[in-house]
Amino acid sequence: MRIITGKLKGRKLSVPENVELRPTSDRAKEGIFNIIQARRYIEDCTVLDLFSGTGNLGFEAISRGAKSAIMVDISPVAIKHIEKSAATFGVTHQISAVIMDAPAYLNRNKGTFDLIFCDPPYDHPFIPESINVILNEGWLSEDGWYILEHDVRHLFHEHPNCVFTKAYGRTVVSIFMHKDAQM
Repeated sequence: MRIITGKLKGRKLSVPENVELRPTSDRAKEGIFNIIQARRYIEDCTVLDLFSGTGNLGFEAISRGAKSAIMVDISPVAIKHIEKSAATFGVTHQISAVIMDAPAYLNRNKGTFDLIFCDPPYDHPFIPESINVILNEGWLSEDGWYILEHDVRHLFHEHPNCVFTKAYGRTVVSIFMHKDAQM
């Protein structure tokens, strides 16, 4: 994996050993960030990266100008790896890494973010519930985007807050916004 563009362009992200992860492919990541860049500014955005794994999406956002990113993962090994990558990239002041299950994090903390990435295991039971939690419990800024990666077993294109959905191979990316917000 690599950072596609921005101040960290070309930097490589490795996958920690002994952790079961399914990092976002470069193709899907490039598609996600092309959509973001075409329709909104990333500069100075605040980012929450749930099920962050390697930190792939959070680091890409930081590279492209996001102000800060909180990366949440249940694996201490993954979080330690994110912290090491942040130090290597010189962005520790922009990254906060939290060892916690994503649903537990959302139940115990509060915050409002411009971009929220969520890339859970495809069989995780939180996937459908996450949409309502993010949209209805104050996590998403007024014009924020909730970007959920899932597989074809979960189809959200008819959800009233789904403004975009596209498949990238086996991965489907769906973007949700508040009803009054415009993409």
